Amino acid sequence: MAGQLTWLGHAAFRLDTPGGKRIYIDPWLSNPKSPDNERNPERVDLIALTHGHSDHVGETVELWQQFRPPVVAVVELRGWLAEQGVEENMAHGPNKGGTVDIDGVKITITDAKHSSSSDDGRYLGEPAGLVFTLEDGTVIYFAGDTNVFGDMALIGRLYSPDVAVLPIGDHYTMGPREAALAIELLGVKKVVPSHYGTFPLLSGSPDELKAHGVDAEIVAVAPGESIDL
Repeated sequence: MAGQLTWLGHAAFRLDTPGGKRIYIDPWLSNPKSPDNERNPERVDLIALTHGHSDHVGETVELWQQFRPPVVAVVELRGWLAEQGVEENMAHGPNKGGTVDIDGVKITITDAKHSSSSDDGRYLGEPAGLVFTLEDGTVIYFAGDTNVFGDMALIGRLYSPDVAVLPIGDHYTMGPREAALAIELLGVKKVVPSHYGTFPLLSGSPDELKAHGVDAEIVAVAPGESIDL
């Protein structure tokens, strides 16, 4: 089967892999744009997180308690999650440049330029991007919350993503202008915008991104909609 990527609103995604795994990325499933039918998953095989802000960690702890999936996050965040009740497993807590293989799905931690803390201000390690290499070789890059940075060219060179998921909302992340440059640096040909429209402050839009004349297909899906990989 082909893989499928579903936007769940804000920065939350469900990734159904060619091998049949169901992965949740930054599962804030109670976000204001999340479809009602996506708020209570029937199955979770793996969770991966970009950083520790609550709008990305979301319901990770509750989902782990229900389904007991592996949870992959940068080392400090993974340690904090263990304190919250998620089973401790530092094999699932790499740092930047590290790769974890979960039953044939590889997750590589890359750089991101942002911040990362718990709601009470505790430092939870640096923010990160995630590069997924699926069972059939498809590569998806989740930039996480970030501005544009020159080393995105290295991410493109090293991993050659088939699809990039980029934040475009502005204010807390890059907006459309920076995202257009990120696309150029990555050399990616298919982009899924995220982290926009959740709140009025996140004012960037896919139309603004397209207006910058990017050399890529911008696949703007509504929350709950999917794309084939």
